[in-house]
Amino acid sequence: MAEQKQDLLGRLADLSEGAVQRLSEAPGADRALQALKGLADKVDDLQRRTRGFEELERRLATLEKRVDSLAKPKSARKPASGAGARPAKPGSAPKKP
Repeated sequence: MAEQKQDLLGRLADLSEGAVQRLSEAPGADRALQALKGLADKVDDLQRRTRGFEELERRLATLEKRVDSLAKPKSARKPASGAGARPAKPGSAPKKP
């Protein structure tokens, strides 16, 4: 049984090699092969660009969230008072140098 499988695979390999040989000898096969290779190169280029878009989309979503959070109105808070705005303690006089 194993020998029949090997024989079948060997015959299949021989047939495929013959088919490839006949295709390569066909007129216009070289142009078709070049067109397919060019198509493969373009697909590879598109895949690289798509990977770049995914990263940009992720960064854009993060930035949009940050902008949305900054655009929301803040809750009413009292402004922080500066150090000079504190009232003086009773009974203390300003020191003179």
